Amino acid sequence: MITSEAMFAEQTQRAILHGLHWTASIVELLGVVVIICGVVVATAWSFGELRHGEFVAAFGSYRAILGRGILLGLEFLIAADIIGMVAIVPSFDRLGILALIIVIRTFLSFSLQIEIEGRWPWQRHAAAPDKADHAGL
Repeated sequence: MITSEAMFAEQTQRAILHGLHWTASIVELLGVVVIICGVVVATAWSFGELRHGEFVAAFGSYRAILGRGILLGLEFLIAADIIGMVAIVPSFDRLGILALIIVIRTFLSFSLQIEIEGRWPWQRHAAAPDKADHAGL
């Protein structure tokens, strides 16, 4: 005979897992929405620059804004994958798939960051122009 305590524990566990599945789905949807918003904002911004005849600036802005939107969207998608992994019964197969997905998405994020900034992340401070150079000092 199942006690009411055991039934309550089982129902609670099911409710938590159901909530985690919904949370993962919402975070995943949010990641897709962020990427779509990045496309819309990048396109609108670039059309504004194109109206002024600045093709090179419009192209650079489009790539930078779009890349940042994709980067932020990828972060949400990685978070959704991690939440989804917690929500299901972990196994070595699923853990391996999750690790592979995270490695691929992290590599994409890293590559996009390099593409946007045009330098390695550890060169950030070395590549920043000195304010004294602009002042003519």
